[in-house]
Amino acid sequence: MEPEAQARKKIDQMLSKSGWIIQDYGDLNLGTGKGIAVREYPLGKDNADYALFIDRNPVGVVEAKRAGHTLSGVTEQSEKYLTGLYEKFPNSPRKPPFSYETTGIETLFADRREPNYRSRHVFTFHTPEELSSWLREEKSLRTRLKEIPPLNYQNLWDCQKQAVRNLEESFAANRPRALIQMATGSGKTFTAVTFAYRLIKHAGAKRILFLVDRGNLSRQAYREFQQYVTPDDGRKFTELYNVQQLQSQTIDPVAKVVISTVQRMYSILQGEPEFDETKEEFSEFEKRISEEPLDVEYNQNIPINEFDFIVIDECHRSIYNRWKQVLDYFDSFLIGLTATPSKHTIGFFNNNQVMAYTHERAIADGVNVGYHVYRIRTGITEEGGLLPAGEIIEKRDRLTRIEQAEKLDEDVVFAPNQLDRDVVVKDQIRLVIRTFRDKLSEIFPNRTVVPKTLVFAKDDSHAEDITEIMREEFHEGNDFCKKITYKTTGEKPEDIIASFRNSTYPRIAVTVDMIATGTDIRPLECILFMRDVRSKLYFDQMKGRGTRTIKPDDLMSVTPDAKSKDHFVIVDAVGVCEHAMSDTHSLNRNLGASFEQLLQATAEGRAGADEIESLAYRLSRLDRKLDKKEKEEIIKVSGGLTIPQLVNKLLDGIDSDNQVTLAKQKFKTDEPTKQQIDQVAKESILEVSKLFDSAKMRQTILDVKKRNEQIIDRISIDKLIDAGFVKEAKEHSEKVVENFKEFIEKNKDELLALQILYSKPYKIRELTFNDIKEIASKIETPPYNLTPEDLWSAYQQLEKSKVKDNPRKTLTDLISIIRFAVGKEEILTPFDEKVTQKFEKWLMEQEKSGRKFTLEQKEWLVMIKDQIATSITASLEDMDDIPFSQKGGRIKLYKLFGDDYEKLLQELHEVLISI
Repeated sequence: MEPEAQARKKIDQMLSKSGWIIQDYGDLNLGTGKGIAVREYPLGKDNADYALFIDRNPVGVVEAKRAGHTLSGVTEQSEKYLTGLYEKFPNSPRKPPFSYETTGIETLFADRREPNYRSRHVFTFHTPEELSSWLREEKSLRTRLKEIPPLNYQNLWDCQKQAVRNLEESFAANRPRALIQMATGSGKTFTAVTFAYRLIKHAGAKRILFLVDRGNLSRQAYREFQQYVTPDDGRKFTELYNVQQLQSQTIDPVAKVVISTVQRMYSILQGEPEFDETKEEFSEFEKRISEEPLDVEYNQNIPINEFDFIVIDECHRSIYNRWKQVLDYFDSFLIGLTATPSKHTIGFFNNNQVMAYTHERAIADGVNVGYHVYRIRTGITEEGGLLPAGEIIEKRDRLTRIEQAEKLDEDVVFAPNQLDRDVVVKDQIRLVIRTFRDKLSEIFPNRTVVPKTLVFAKDDSHAEDITEIMREEFHEGNDFCKKITYKTTGEKPEDIIASFRNSTYPRIAVTVDMIATGTDIRPLECILFMRDVRSKLYFDQMKGRGTRTIKPDDLMSVTPDAKSKDHFVIVDAVGVCEHAMSDTHSLNRNLGASFEQLLQATAEGRAGADEIESLAYRLSRLDRKLDKKEKEEIIKVSGGLTIPQLVNKLLDGIDSDNQVTLAKQKFKTDEPTKQQIDQVAKESILEVSKLFDSAKMRQTILDVKKRNEQIIDRISIDKLIDAGFVKEAKEHSEKVVENFKEFIEKNKDELLALQILYSKPYKIRELTFNDIKEIASKIETPPYNLTPEDLWSAYQQLEKSKVKDNPRKTLTDLISIIRFAVGKEEILTPFDEKVTQKFEKWLMEQEKSGRKFTLEQKEWLVMIKDQIATSITASLEDMDDIPFSQKGGRIKLYKLFGDDYEKLLQELHEVLISI
């Protein structure tokens, strides 16, 4: 058979499988079905290889070429045939827009309804039903992508906003592939849900595939969609659109988002009736399974246009090597998500990296935390060992773990890389773990609870040994340390992961690679490497488990003695951080220099790249500890710059890509020499060093830092001399109270808040937070020099039986203090406690009277109560701020309480503020 005839035969099969009825021109019968492909259709002097008709109307042409023929130049020929087809059918509703050029192996497709249309590769032909559906649309998808309204959501981080905007610009430019690099913990999945929502709502996306390569990532993504509150509507994503987490072999036809592992999607395309779910519980990238691509045949139940967009989570894993055919099957836009792209990853996405948000930038912005490295070295780990002939040793079967005694006939010499694979030295494992246990007080000072720790083992057998010895050395039970691998028996791995994330136990989890990437465990403070890793990408992903930030309260709920998480620690027992696999260092590169020394060296222009990087790291850690007032202090002396802005400018100054760009501009060359780049690097560092010229600024930073740290003396031994109130302390408290009463007397007719609280309690509803702030500001200034905390402490010392403890200490406590001072109240009670008591009484009365509230409504009522307790009022404008905005804002308020929402706010204000 001639090459062209072979191609025609293959093309006929492709058309037929895609739902087209194939006819010769002599047998033309447009009434035999919805989609007809007519061979050798005459158009003037020439014949179109195939003319396509849907519902009797011409819609396109197919140009067939032999295998190996290049197709890019054939488009003009298709254009001529489309024009001829339109002229032949003048009553057709439109000029036929679709063209295919194909060899049966390679196929190009073009849709002339699209703005600045261009041909794209497709796996096979679209079905007549899909082309018919497109023709009924007023505008094509790519036209609609150009008309997406600007992003104006308030609940996104800056990096998330930038990623969504850049991606939408890429879509508008009809770029078929885009890569988003965002550091671990910066909200990649949240960003993906955001742009998925906008694509469905504003661009009319038919269906989006969210593709992962592990089952636990599929479950994690599904939770993200379930929890996502739409910023403009206030409802949950899953209340508006169907989201399917694929757990069967059937795609839900009404699902707008389908979440699947790539393994399951391949199985579905293959038409397999059942799927072995164990295959999606591990990543083939991590298992290093053969990367030979898998063949995919066309599945008539899954047309190529099943998904408009495919989001590929953790796309750095080279799934496009082994699984590339799964991605090529669909005629879809491809969006890759990763924290650690390789050159291959960037190349696969056509070098269209729409977002590059690195770990260093995330630390600077407070989105990630940095890390310190603690090294443990042992003799056998470093040098291996020798088992002499004649020794009785145990040999263990790798699979069954059955041990059998055997006498060595000859010496056995083993190298470090044979440890735990060919030779298991229990004492080496025990020594590492015992050292880790004994040094925890040094690694995490002032802590008694073992921090949440993730241990990376070499294989399942090694993980088993580590788990057993961990329990022994820490003198703990099974709940303390658990193994999480693909061979975990009994508990489901996802249940153990959930407990590790949300509960007090386990404290330590041992894994091989199941939670090495992607899995979100925010309370994690320590990563212990007991296996080596040679891949930079893999190592970066593994250490990325520790970079996520967490609220102090959330951290303390699982680790009670942890105050906050401003860094994590890598305990390196194998030298993984010492390989030359590039960027595996901590930002804190100059551990020997003090904060003051780094500031001074920078100001004097003596700092190098390492010092600048260390200064950036320490500033970012400091920023996490400062309150709003302290941050404003620094802004005043820094020329209006926040600490994150200072940190970003420092990182810009040492960024190698920036330096190359500046060298190109300065020396007007596309290929600057190393000498030119080095010169620009020095100039860049000197330029950013000028940020710290001001001695006042440097001193302010140091002063603020000192206020937020303490020296811990573990050397001095104290002894008790006396216990009890001294005369001077009591006199001081009496003086504080006397000064405050003097202030009230002098200002009771001047300050509105004092007027109301002193003599006009019926006007309490008119009191505002600004009125209270005015009093606080007045008493802070000389000659009074008082704070609400001073006053509370003084009254507690003088009248302890009449003063309650006040753990929260809010500014609104001044209301209680003033009324107690002027004798209007017998017991000094924290203001928020009084508000809570009134709220609980009000809620009980409402329910007794038949006014019932749902759990979600009660959650909102509690938030409103807390707002009133700290700010006196809860206005409609407050609903646009945190925490209300995170729950849907004023739109959600209206949805929950309907037209009564304003009346409800007023009622709560009157009830809770009343005296």
